[in-house]
Amino acid sequence: MRKKIISLSENIRLQLFVVLVGVLLLAAKFLAFILTNSNAILTDALESIINVVAGAFSLYSLVLSARPRDENHPYGHGKIEFVAATLEGALILVAGGAIIVKSILNLIKPIPLHQLDVGIILIAASGVVNYLVGYVTERKGLQNNSLVLAAGGKHLKTDAYSTAGILIGLLLIYLTGMVWLDSVVAIIFGLMIGFTGYRILRSSIAGIMDEADYELLERIVQVLNQNRRENWIDIHNLRVIKYGSTLHIDCHLTLPWYLNVQEAHDEVEAVADVVRDEIDPSIEMFIHTDPCILPSCAVCTKGDCEVRRQPFQERIEWDFEKVIADRKHGTY
Repeated sequence: MRKKIISLSENIRLQLFVVLVGVLLLAAKFLAFILTNSNAILTDALESIINVVAGAFSLYSLVLSARPRDENHPYGHGKIEFVAATLEGALILVAGGAIIVKSILNLIKPIPLHQLDVGIILIAASGVVNYLVGYVTERKGLQNNSLVLAAGGKHLKTDAYSTAGILIGLLLIYLTGMVWLDSVVAIIFGLMIGFTGYRILRSSIAGIMDEADYELLERIVQVLNQNRRENWIDIHNLRVIKYGSTLHIDCHLTLPWYLNVQEAHDEVEAVADVVRDEIDPSIEMFIHTDPCILPSCAVCTKGDCEVRRQPFQERIEWDFEKVIADRKHGTY
């Protein structure tokens, strides 16, 4: 629990830093636009407005998700992170579309550019800062299982990539005088920005809809199979739900029917300990126990069972399809 609180506090401080840096970069980019009159720089500055707005909302969502559970929110407030990521993805998608439209218009009616050398220096500096902040934010978000930080970091890195493209265009314009390159480069990176927004939006909506995380489920199944005990006759109906940075896992565990309550509880705790030790110590486990039935004997590896009603036939390896299915052992 202490580790969890520290992670949330660290996430909030990092997001506050991201917002402050975003405000400074926004000012630098608008200054560059005023000096150069570059359409590409203007689109970069407009995207920075979205960075600041989305970052501020993400900061609010992290503060809200850090609140303890209450009667109205028994699973905590972590879902707000998906809402924040949804907003950010939508804003990025809109920004990409706006960049493309504006650039097409400027291809039709070019505008003169000024003081490109100063603009290049300002944009280059902002791009480097954006990438470094984005890299740190995304990495920390993945470490702390925070979708908000991870999405924000990807956004900042994408902004840095678009800035690099804009720099290339500005340098070519500066060297060749071909003003139309400004809009062409902006269109290309507008498409990249839009695609990134779509991916973030898709991921956040999947979280809101509790879409199955197959990669995580496969890891859990592998860990359980490698640490399997003979009393764990079968595990099925395995599901994972994400509430912000918190993972809730539930499943059905089939045990010998003659175990008493304490013995069954010990087996349940053993399953939870394996998952927490190998996957994430903050995972919450909800395990329903099922008693073994006649078909269980054919797949049960327990050697000292005195009530076996049919001989052991084969050990069924737990794989992804079998463990996530809502079907008991012996019916595959």
